[in-house]
Amino acid sequence: MNLGRTKDRAPSPPHRGTVLAALAAAQFTVMLATSIVNVALPQIRAGVGLSDGGTTWVVNAYGLAFGALLLAGGRTADLLGRRRVLLTGLAVFAAASLAAGLAASPAVLIAARALQGLGAAAIAPAALALTMDLFPPGPGRGRALGVWGAVSGAGGAGGVLLGGVLTQAWGWPWIFHTVALGALLVLTAVTAFVPRTAGRAAGRFDLLGTAAITLALTCLVWALTSARGSGWTDPRVLGALLAAGTLFTAFAVIERRRPDALIPPRLFTTGRVRSGNLLMALLGSVWIALFFFLPLYQQQVLAMSPLATGAGQLPLALANILGAIAAPRVARRIGATATVTTALLTEAAGLLWLSRISADGSYLTDVLGPSVMVGLGLSIAFVQLTALAVDGVPGPDAGLAGGLVNTTRQVGGAIGLAALATLAGSVTAHASTHQPHLEALTAGYRAAFAVSAAVLAATALLALPLTLPARPARRGPGAALPPPTPAAPAPPPQRQATDPAPAT
Repeated sequence: MNLGRTKDRAPSPPHRGTVLAALAAAQFTVMLATSIVNVALPQIRAGVGLSDGGTTWVVNAYGLAFGALLLAGGRTADLLGRRRVLLTGLAVFAAASLAAGLAASPAVLIAARALQGLGAAAIAPAALALTMDLFPPGPGRGRALGVWGAVSGAGGAGGVLLGGVLTQAWGWPWIFHTVALGALLVLTAVTAFVPRTAGRAAGRFDLLGTAAITLALTCLVWALTSARGSGWTDPRVLGALLAAGTLFTAFAVIERRRPDALIPPRLFTTGRVRSGNLLMALLGSVWIALFFFLPLYQQQVLAMSPLATGAGQLPLALANILGAIAAPRVARRIGATATVTTALLTEAAGLLWLSRISADGSYLTDVLGPSVMVGLGLSIAFVQLTALAVDGVPGPDAGLAGGLVNTTRQVGGAIGLAALATLAGSVTAHASTHQPHLEALTAGYRAAFAVSAAVLAATALLALPLTLPARPARRGPGAALPPPTPAAPAPPPQRQATDPAPAT
């Protein structure tokens, strides 16, 4: 059925690598901005005059806008053109990054971080949808998603490294100036190499549904991030959670009645979209927390400098890259289900190792080994779950599917970080009554890593039934055969890079 979308003209094979590099660089920039501020938070606080609560919002403002607006960004990319939305998002992202680096007051800095999140919410789903357009289902798409996973993991770990280097060498404003320069370079590359012929989906923008889900996600993410400082019983946190539940219910009612729904039911009737998003949310709940707690342990307990802390993330980043590149090959050899479960269990083992850190430990004995295990498992799981979440999605909905999988990862990360930070803080407060400060801090971090390992082990068990391909039902001896179907020739089967068996 023709949905009104013009057919994309695929670039000639020699240029596909260049186009993919430009799109992957856009995703790297988004992930870089997520983690680059973590090491520099003490310097940012002193430089702008932030309070304790304001310091957390340097991180939260970006994550809140990013997570709440991803679905709207994905649908906008489908309707207005993915290349156009990607370029607009990059321009907004670059301008906001420059403003953050020039900020002289807390309000300007936090507002600039929120605007960065808005730009990222346009970049991530549009770039992923363009990648899916560029590589049809098959081994080529598997390799492309491997690159995508590599740059996503490298962006998270590389942000900690780059943040440490820039903060120690030139000061915290340069972390934002560097991100702005990188976004402008990516914008130039996208303008030069990504084809102009990406089509648009037919239909109208679901303004009412978009408003409901955006406000619901905003309330949810705000409540979860605020609970770390205010506590779960704070009336504002409880009110925001109640408002989120009400708005999610209203969104479900709205979507049933609208012909151009923001999340059409057809999105969940093909492929393994539902399974991929559920598992990605669970993976995200641990992923973002890892890059929050590990640098804190290195700086606050092991007394490593920002530069040394950033350099200490290099093995994790390299393991991420290697795992993501190897993921498609591993999946073709052992299947998607075995690949996902093995990757999740590998990451869980690394986090369990991290749960044995000590206050008098060292980087070599407590951080290096588990970082490599976590990096390998994380990247392979990310690649396979992204593939599951876009598996079988029709071309006109690719941007929405990309927005959805990024939303589940981001919201899962907000939930996980809020819960794990609350747990770590409670354990630290209890331990500080009878232990020295560093040992109490370490006890909190150990608890966060141990629970993260348990979550991933449970996710691996859940992945077993959710990622298995459907098997045709056997017919009993008295079962009636279906009537013959007339004559339209069946399309040739397409081999998927992630799993040669048919998708559920």
